[in-house]
Amino acid sequence: MESSDAVFAGSVPENYEQYTVPMFFAPFAADIADRVAQLAPDSVLETAAGTGAVTRQLAGVLPEATRIVATDLNEGMLAQAQLVEITRPVEWLVADALQLPFDDDTFDVVVCQFGVMFFPDGVRGFSEARRVLAPGGTFIFNAWDSIEHNDFAMAVSAACEAMLPDDPPRFLERTPFGYSDEAQIRADLAAAGFVDDITIVTETRRSIAPDAVTAALSFVEGTPLRGEIESRKSGSLAEATTAAAAEFVARFGEGAVEGSMQALVVTASRSGDAGGNVT
Repeated sequence: MESSDAVFAGSVPENYEQYTVPMFFAPFAADIADRVAQLAPDSVLETAAGTGAVTRQLAGVLPEATRIVATDLNEGMLAQAQLVEITRPVEWLVADALQLPFDDDTFDVVVCQFGVMFFPDGVRGFSEARRVLAPGGTFIFNAWDSIEHNDFAMAVSAACEAMLPDDPPRFLERTPFGYSDEAQIRADLAAAGFVDDITIVTETRRSIAPDAVTAALSFVEGTPLRGEIESRKSGSLAEATTAAAAEFVARFGEGAVEGSMQALVVTASRSGDAGGNVT
């Protein structure tokens, strides 16, 4: 991962919430929040909360007495999240998932939606999640399956490669869709101290956009792909959006566009030992 891959700044948070969340994150947010609710936790920590797609779902399915703490490294993303009303208390905090500002054994559940792929050190991030979990607690996260299983991302990648053939931006393949090897995930969890009850399941959903331009904007202006495109060719965002939209039309037709998206949902339990960070 490049350092710029985790920078969600400028207009990205607003575009992310407007375009990207409804198309890609909302369906999986409902799924992961339901999985958390089935655990009946008294306290939940969300890392890499972004603009609050999962946070809002958690607030809707968990009792008001359940403590919800939502964190993200990017202040702009949390600021955008707080613009959407939530009718129950949520604690918002800018925090690095690799260096969490919480005591050991604090939370019953740590949840992370589509964030672990952005950790510069996955084992350290997993170790921090384990550290702040109470003995017997659960770490649950999802990560995108490989890009070949995600139709819209494949279309955008093809459009960018055609537009910039000498140096195509590889943000999508490298980071959001670059952590899908189940053996690697299990190995990283084991290195962080998670050795019991690790499960990985595949979930497939449909991504729907009202039109090709909206689908294109979700990637080009709602993710760090924007910065990678701009670094290669000044003033090329509009061109990239046009190229991606044309690719969507070619693949999915005029009008509303729909494609398949697939993710891995990972659950790991912390055994009832004395705890602490193992790395």
